Amino acid sequence: MDITIIKAKTLPEAHFLCLKEILEKGKEYTIERGSYAGMRRKELNYVVINIEYPSTRPLLPESSPFIDVPLPADEDYLYKYLSYLITSEKQENEEYTYGEYLEKQIEEVIRMYKEDGFETNQACMTVGNPDCIYMDDPPCLRLIDTRIRNRKLHFFVYFRSWAAWNGLPLNLSAIQLLKEYMASEIGVEDGELVATSKGLHLYEFEWEFAKARVSISRR
Repeated sequence: MDITIIKAKTLPEAHFLCLKEILEKGKEYTIERGSYAGMRRKELNYVVINIEYPSTRPLLPESSPFIDVPLPADEDYLYKYLSYLITSEKQENEEYTYGEYLEKQIEEVIRMYKEDGFETNQACMTVGNPDCIYMDDPPCLRLIDTRIRNRKLHFFVYFRSWAAWNGLPLNLSAIQLLKEYMASEIGVEDGELVATSKGLHLYEFEWEFAKARVSISRR
């Protein structure tokens, strides 16, 4: 099985490189179960993305005069999504939120580092429970692990399935904002972000958007 390793300086660069890798090397197949069943998508077998300076602004990809495709995510929605990530408040149409799993764990990890010290492997936050396997659409984000090295807070996240076009930039930007908040509360600097997935993909209706986005580098 091929393992793709992507090293990027910023979040927008990571998005660009992921789109390029999926278009060039992703496996094309028809979805048999899950979101958009019956549709084709391209997917990397397993990807490891290391973003060295994830706090560099802008966090989200920006528009370009060279292409006429919609932005994958915008800043207004990012802050709405951040609430979904860190609080347990749930809308009527939502089966779950990440925040219902993470809200209490976030504060416990902050307390753990402040009161017990930095040298621990226990500050790991999980999403989901055994009943999630029975959901029509179980959580995609499953893990946010943490580490402090050289007084910098680093995140290690895992997605079981991950939409590269709009999910990746939105998810990682919100997770980065969470990391910055936690680093400030703990009293350390912001660090690197490492994300992994065995399901980073582009749906068929996104292929042309991704091709247009990647073509910017050739201009």
